[in-house]
Amino acid sequence: MAASVLAGILIAVALLPAALVLGGFSATLKLERAFPVGQRVELSQLRARDMARHGRMLQSSSNGVIDFPVEGTYDPFHVGLYYTIVQLGSPPRDFHVQIDTGSDVLWVSCSSCSGCPQSTGLQKIQLNFFDPGSSSTASLVSCSDRRCSTGLQSSDAICSVQNNQCAYTFQYGDGSGTSGYYVSDLLNFNTILGGSVTTNSSAPIVFGCSNTQTGDLTKSDRAVDGIFGFGQQQMSVISQLSSQGVAPNVFSHCLRGDDVGGGILVFGEIIEPGIVYTPLVPSQPHYNLNLQSISVNGQMLSIDPAVFATSSGKGTIVDSGTTLAYLAEEAYDPFVNAITNAVSQSVQPVISKGNQCYLVTTSVNDVFPQVSLNFAGGVSMNLRPQDYLLQQNSVGNSAVWCFGLQKIQGQGITILGDLVLKDKIFVYDLAGQRIGWASYDCSTSVNVSASTSGQKEFVNPGEVSESSSLRKELAISMIAFLMHISLLGSFLFL
Repeated sequence: MAASVLAGILIAVALLPAALVLGGFSATLKLERAFPVGQRVELSQLRARDMARHGRMLQSSSNGVIDFPVEGTYDPFHVGLYYTIVQLGSPPRDFHVQIDTGSDVLWVSCSSCSGCPQSTGLQKIQLNFFDPGSSSTASLVSCSDRRCSTGLQSSDAICSVQNNQCAYTFQYGDGSGTSGYYVSDLLNFNTILGGSVTTNSSAPIVFGCSNTQTGDLTKSDRAVDGIFGFGQQQMSVISQLSSQGVAPNVFSHCLRGDDVGGGILVFGEIIEPGIVYTPLVPSQPHYNLNLQSISVNGQMLSIDPAVFATSSGKGTIVDSGTTLAYLAEEAYDPFVNAITNAVSQSVQPVISKGNQCYLVTTSVNDVFPQVSLNFAGGVSMNLRPQDYLLQQNSVGNSAVWCFGLQKIQGQGITILGDLVLKDKIFVYDLAGQRIGWASYDCSTSVNVSASTSGQKEFVNPGEVSESSSLRKELAISMIAFLMHISLLGSFLFL
C-alpha cells in the first residue's frame, strides 16, 4: 500500500510541483496523478511511460526550434543595431553579438585583444572576453583542418605558414576591421519543443577569436562582444549546425521597430500565411535578391531595371548588420522626387545637413505614400513611411522627418538594412535558395517549423531569456518541494 502511494507521489512530482514561490509570488499549480490512487502499477506501464518521455527528450534535442534572444533597436538615435546572446565554451559564458546577415563568421573578442573596447554604452551589457585556456572543450584550428580549408575557399580564412594557425582578417563597409584566429568549441543553445524550453543542448562549432579591432569596432558607445554572421557560406554557424543535422538549413527573424526593440531569432522556418518568397540570386557571397522596380502609390517609377542587377559586387542585398537602407544612385533621385511630389501639398520640404527632409504637422502615415519594392517572382515588399523615413527632431509644432533610405554613389548597390527589415518576418530558406517576408507585429508569438515533418512550435519574443530565469527559480522551488515529498514519503512508510 505504502509503496503504491509513494509511486503515485513520485510520478506526480515528475509531472509538476504542487506549489512554487516565484520571485516572491506564490503560484499554485494543480497536481495530476498519472495513475489512480490505490491501483497497482505494472512495471511495463511505467517503462512504457518512461520510454515515451525519453522519446520526447530525444526529439527535443534533434528537432526542436533553436531560439536566440534579441535585444536592440534599428533607431540610430538609440541603439542602431540588433544583437543576441551566444553561450560559448565549457563552462558556458555569455557573449553579446550583433546579428549580421551580411557576413558569414561568428567572432568574439578574445582575452588577448588589442583595441577591443573594455566597456559599452549599451544598457544591461557587460562585455566579456573569450579565453580558450579557460574552456575545457576549446581547441585551436590548424591550417590542415578541413574546416579551415572550407574557410579558405570562401575567403573567410587565411593561413599562417609560420605557426600552422587558421586565422582571419575582415574589413567591413564602414571601414572598421578585425583579425584573429579560429577556435573550435561548444555552442550552447536553447531549443523549444512542445512549448517547453530545453537549455542543455550543445554542438561543436568553429568561430573567430578576435585579437585586433580597428575603426568603429573600437568605440565603446555601442560596443558588443562580437558579430554573429548569418551568411550562407560554410563557415557560418547556421551552415555548420545544418551539416551536423543539429538545425535545419533555414533561419528566421522578426525585428521589433518600436522603442522597446528586440524581437525573435530562430533556426527554423517561421510559418505565416502572408509570407511571400523570391529566389536568391545564385552563387553570390551575400543574400542578393532580384529587385526589378519601385512603385510609389502604385505607380512604377521610371528606373532602368539594370540599376538593380547583380554583377561584379553590384545588386540588391539583405543585410541586418546595416542600420539604415541604401539605394543605388540612379534609383535614388527618381524615388525622392516621387515622394516629394506626392506630399507637396501637405508638408514643407527642407534640406537638413544635406538630407531631404520634411516638416510634418500630422502623422506621416496620413500624408506619405506607401512604397513597394517589386522582386522577381511577382512579389512585392510594401514599405510604410516609417520604413523609409526617420524622425530627426522637432521645429515648433512640426516634426522633422528625413529620408532614412540613403544614396550610395557610384557602386550600383542597394542595401536593405534594419530600417526596412523591421516589423517584418524574414525567412532565409538556404535549402530552397529563397528569402520570404511578411509584415508582422514582432512583439507577438510566431509559429515555427524546424523540420520537414511539419511539426510546429510557438515562439514568443524573449521566451528563452524569460524561461531561463524562470527555470532557475523553479529549480530552487523544486528542491524544496522534493525535500517536503521525501519527508512525506518517510511518514507514509511508518
